[in-house]
Amino acid sequence: MSAQGTFKQAPHKLLVIPGPIEVADDVLYANAHPSMSHVSPDFIPVFGDCIRMIREVLFTQNAQPFLISGSGTLGWDQVAANVIEPGEDALVLNTGYFGDSFTDCLETYGANVTQLKAPIGGTVPFDSLESALKAKSYKLLTFTHVDTSTGVLSDAARIAETVRRVSPSTLIVMDAVCSVASEEIKFDEWGLDVVLTASQKGLGTPPGLSVLVASERAIASWVDRKKKGVREGSYYASWGKWLPIMKAYESGSPAYFATPPVNLIYAFHASLSLITAKAKSADGTPLPSLTERFALHRAASQRIKSAATSLGFKQVPLQDKEAANGMTALYFPTGVQASDLLPRLGKKGIIVAGGLLASIKDTYFRIGHMGVSVVNQDRGDVETVVKALSESLDEIYEEKGIKKSDK
Repeated sequence: MSAQGTFKQAPHKLLVIPGPIEVADDVLYANAHPSMSHVSPDFIPVFGDCIRMIREVLFTQNAQPFLISGSGTLGWDQVAANVIEPGEDALVLNTGYFGDSFTDCLETYGANVTQLKAPIGGTVPFDSLESALKAKSYKLLTFTHVDTSTGVLSDAARIAETVRRVSPSTLIVMDAVCSVASEEIKFDEWGLDVVLTASQKGLGTPPGLSVLVASERAIASWVDRKKKGVREGSYYASWGKWLPIMKAYESGSPAYFATPPVNLIYAFHASLSLITAKAKSADGTPLPSLTERFALHRAASQRIKSAATSLGFKQVPLQDKEAANGMTALYFPTGVQASDLLPRLGKKGIIVAGGLLASIKDTYFRIGHMGVSVVNQDRGDVETVVKALSESLDEIYEEKGIKKSDK
C-alpha cells in the first residue's frame, strides 16, 4: 500500500460519544488497505505485531491476547464459555448497565451469579467486597473498570489487591471496554486475570474487533476444565479454537479457524503503532508515550468536567476520584432536557450520547473524550465541545426565559 501522503477523511460531525470515537487519518487510511488474504505472508506479521503491541498497552509480559471479530460483548462470552463452568459461582461488582449485562451473560452459560450493586454514580464499598469474599468461595469476580452508562471509574488496583489477599484462588476479570488506552492498566503488577475490551473506544479503531487478554492462571483454568472433560460452552468463542490461531500468527505462521477482519487488523495495527509510539507523526515530532497519553486523557477530562461544572452541570459519579478520564456523564441542569440540548449540539456539529442507565435515562447525557480527540491537541476537539456546550446552554436559557441565576 502506498504511503498515506495527504489523505484526509471527509468532513463530518465531531463524534464525542463514549465509543465509537474519532479515528486518526492514518488509521482510517489503513482500513482502506487493498483486500488481502488472511494467510498472506504480508498479513501474518501485521497480526503478530498487534498481539505483541496490545501486551504493551496493558503492561503485561506473558498474558495471552485474543483478537477476534466481534464487539466487546464477545469478551463476556469468552469468559463465560471458557473460564467458568456451569454451576460454579461468580461475584459481579455492579456499577451500572454493564454489570447487569455481564451477569446476564454468565447466567446464560449456567454460572451462579451474586451481585454487589453500587448506588448510582458510586462503587461497591470495599468492606462489602471483603465480606462477600469471606462468606463464599467464588471461581471468578468481575467488575467494570469504566461503566459506559455512568462514567464511574472503579479502583482496579485496589479491587485486585483485595481479591488476591482475601480469596487468592478467585480469578479477577475486568471489563475494560471503556478504559483500555484511556486509563492506565497494569495487568501484571495488579494481578489481573482477564481484561476484555473492543477496538472502537480508547484503542481508536473502527468497531468490529473483540480484544481479550488472559493471564496464565486464566488459561490454566480453561485447561483444567478440559482435563475434567467439560467442553467449552461455545463454538465461536472457544479458546480451543482460537488459542492455536493466536499462537500461530504470533510465531509467524498462518492458521485458520474463522476469517479474521483483515482490513480492520491493518487499522488496529496503525492505531496501536500510534498508541505505543512506534509510528512517526506527519511532522516528525515524537509521539506521546503511554504515560504521556494517560496524562493527556486526565487533562482533557479535567477540562471538560471543570467547564461543565461552571456551566451548571452535575456529574453522575458521586466522587471526582471515581470519574472516568475517557468520558463524562452529566445530569442536565434544572429546566433543560435532552431534547433541548442534544439536537442543538448536533446542529453545531457535535454528537454526544444520551443516557443509558434505565432508572436515570432521561436525566443525563454522556461525552466521550479519548483517543485522537485528546492526544492530537491541534484538532481542538476538547475546546470545540466546551464552546458548543456553553453556547447551546445560553440559547436554551434565552429561549425558555431562564435566568442563569435561576438555574
